[in-house]
Amino acid sequence: MIWAGAIAGVAAAAWAVRGRSSQVFAPSVWHGDRSGRQVALTFDDGPSERTPELLELLERFGAKATFFVCGQNAERLPGVLEAVARAGHEIGNHTWSHPWMDFTSKAAMRDEIGRTQKIVETLTGKAPRLFRAPYGVRWIGLGEVQREYGLMGVMWTSIGLDWKLPADKIAGRLLRGTRSGDILCLHDGRTLAANPDITPTVAATGEVLQTLRARDFTFCAVSAMLER
Repeated sequence: MIWAGAIAGVAAAAWAVRGRSSQVFAPSVWHGDRSGRQVALTFDDGPSERTPELLELLERFGAKATFFVCGQNAERLPGVLEAVARAGHEIGNHTWSHPWMDFTSKAAMRDEIGRTQKIVETLTGKAPRLFRAPYGVRWIGLGEVQREYGLMGVMWTSIGLDWKLPADKIAGRLLRGTRSGDILCLHDGRTLAANPDITPTVAATGEVLQTLRARDFTFCAVSAMLER
């Protein structure tokens, strides 16, 4: 009984930190409105040198997406971030340096999030309204920091694991059982790496766009989905 209780406690703690539907440490969403035929494509870890390829794909399909950017990458590639904004896509906050935030102080979280809010607003004229925690890890104090900056947390319905899988497997994960309101997670960067190889991500994104368009889905930013 003692071991069972300990295991249950560990499982509950793990869900509180990383569970997609957890609200323990900060308010967040993992899907949007289930009516209609809309899904939200999201991209983490950018901007990167390869982000423009995704912008071209999205334009070809008339799709809007949400890019959760790292402040250090935005500082390194301001022109790419500005291109994302000019194309009408939503920009969210993915911290400054993409840290694991478990066992992180509130002051450190405030610095990571606040610096990224500032650089995105400086470069685009608009501060993010959405926040995605690196690795999906939330921690004590995050909810207060989100409220300070007026941010809603965003998890995901499906994640492509595109940093390690080939394109067909990535697309398969995202297309399996897709429903209206799903938030799909991909990556246009690889944490803070320069010139990352996101070839599988680009190929999988094209397949997802084509397949879901054939199923009469449309693509919108997360905020637009939540406003429904």
